[in-house]
Amino acid sequence: MITKTDTTIPFNKPFIAGNELAYIHDAVITKGRLSGGGSFTERCHSWLSQNLGNCLAFLTNSCTSALEMSAIMIDIKPGDEVIMPSFTFVSTANAFALRGAKPVFVDIRSDTLNIDETLIASAITSRTRAIVPVHYAGVACEMDSILETAGQSGLIVIEDAAQALLSTYRGKFLGTIGHVGCLSFHETKNIISGEGGAVLINNDSGRDLMEKAGVIWEKGTNRRAFFEGSTDKYTWIRLGSSFLPSEIGAAFLMAQLECAHTIVENRRTLADLYYRSLEPLQKAGFVRLPENLSDDSSSNGHMFYILTCSSTERSRLIEFLARRGISALSHYIPLHSSPAGQKYGRMAGPMTITNDISERILRLPLYHEMGPKDVGAVSGAIHEFYLG
Repeated sequence: MITKTDTTIPFNKPFIAGNELAYIHDAVITKGRLSGGGSFTERCHSWLSQNLGNCLAFLTNSCTSALEMSAIMIDIKPGDEVIMPSFTFVSTANAFALRGAKPVFVDIRSDTLNIDETLIASAITSRTRAIVPVHYAGVACEMDSILETAGQSGLIVIEDAAQALLSTYRGKFLGTIGHVGCLSFHETKNIISGEGGAVLINNDSGRDLMEKAGVIWEKGTNRRAFFEGSTDKYTWIRLGSSFLPSEIGAAFLMAQLECAHTIVENRRTLADLYYRSLEPLQKAGFVRLPENLSDDSSSNGHMFYILTCSSTERSRLIEFLARRGISALSHYIPLHSSPAGQKYGRMAGPMTITNDISERILRLPLYHEMGPKDVGAVSGAIHEFYLG
């Protein structure tokens, strides 16, 4: 029996960055608006469009909703296939399986833990409609190659950028490179609103997709056109749903977005400190650290993980850290090996790297209010585990 001490360094910790409480007061008391679609929602839309560029933004109540909205936008139908990694959260697959499509799982790369772009072409069939690259840990997939493959087969690219706000690939922000991008503001992400997300429509994707997004976001009605004065009444014109977050969530998020660049820079600093602290263990062959990004990409410091030598070693390390009040976690059970994944999806080849990584990855604590001493405590405990 292992006796755990109280957690002194949690895995994640929600935080107040600036004007969150004042903005909530403003929404509730001053503006008297709790339902979605108010002034704070519009301010968040403007911030995302202006700061990320080349996109039209729609807030949603989660990234799950953003993905589901995307599936409706591109008219996913029963029998369609959608290519994605198996090493991702269930929402990536659920969004399309709910429309009757089959998730097609492709193995990941061993360096970035992102979908292996060289395996996508062989996974395409006559039923393939879309490719969903997932930018794991805020690190960019090889988007040029993915877009080229998609273009050759007339496929839509939907970026699952849940972890990747303000990460870049060749000067472009992740989520704005494919036809559609999906963001998350869940409390475990860099920029938070408790629950929340956004759909980003690439300006180059065409007017039709943008208009569809606006209708679907408004529960399938042309309500936006009505308030813009282009129609004298609004009505139900296509499938949609209630994807809007409340104004309370939008108010909280707006305050976070105002501090977003500072928050991301702080996380990058913490991640870099982890790397430098743990690099001696990598050089000694005990662990593997995230690989440095290429010069044309930048990460938002969303996550720091290590790869142990085995699943048994990982379990022992998790327990060792817990006894010292440090919370460290594994990550996804690959979707292809799950009961639902086997029922609703299929593998496009072996999942060798996915299976291996999922058994050895260990995510370390990383949150905005964490300090260098906390990183030192976690790193020191890991050194103690391996070196005694």
